[in-house]
Amino acid sequence: MRIRLLIFFSFLVISNVKAQQDSTKATLTLAAMYNSNINYYGQVTPEKYPYVLFNATLRFPSGLYFSGGGYKLLNYGSTISETDLGVGYDYDFNEKFTAGLAYTHSFFPANSPLLQASNNNNINASAAYQWPWFKTDLSLDLAFGKQTDGFISFGNSKEIELGTVFNEKNLISITPAVEITAGTTHFYETYIIEKNKRQNSNGNGKGKSDTAPGIVNGSTTEVVENTVNQFKLLSYNFKLPLNWSNGNFLAEASYQFSILGNRKEENVKHQQSFFGLAVYYQF
Repeated sequence: MRIRLLIFFSFLVISNVKAQQDSTKATLTLAAMYNSNINYYGQVTPEKYPYVLFNATLRFPSGLYFSGGGYKLLNYGSTISETDLGVGYDYDFNEKFTAGLAYTHSFFPANSPLLQASNNNNINASAAYQWPWFKTDLSLDLAFGKQTDGFISFGNSKEIELGTVFNEKNLISITPAVEITAGTTHFYETYIIEKNKRQNSNGNGKGKSDTAPGIVNGSTTEVVENTVNQFKLLSYNFKLPLNWSNGNFLAEASYQFSILGNRKEENVKHQQSFFGLAVYYQF
């Protein structure tokens, strides 16, 4: 989300590709991505879900853009795990300051194991400022559907050019980044309820049951505690993407290390690592 997540967040990566384009023309960007595990604003499930993602974005010179895509969990189910449609608008106030507003609607299959399945709508407001030595990004998200959650992410990054290989068109760079994410976790209630339903339908409902604040044995009618309303730290994220660009093409290999600040399941490790590969091409 923005599988923030590793989805729309990644359009910042193609700044080198965009620089090659005539700003008076519409552009179409195609993206394909693999990641070792899915995360939702820094939160993960006990089960690892590696996935592949595809996306297309049509951007107009005015700043208006339309996007569509989807992803497939590689170890769960035989159908597409999510598809999404989005519309947004970015405005460059000057060479240093940019702001944007976007809306995305996602479609999940029944019995989805994903944390974000209860929040299939997302409104995002973002701003970025380029300082002399680094770039600061601020993102505000309102995610809603069966549940409603709010998130805020603040990060700093620095693009470092490492040089060229073969010829001057093949540019190698890294963009180390640090990001902090905070928010509410209503989505977790629905995740636990749906998880218990899947276990019960598979005959695995006996014995110890997963519970969450505000839920007793998967029942929302027995409220014992409600901490999901609290706005709290969700994760610290450290990212290191290695980029290779050649004209309109860009390839990326990335590593992300996350420290979770909102541990809800005993089987989820406090430290998480993510590995990703992605390719972009802009027409």
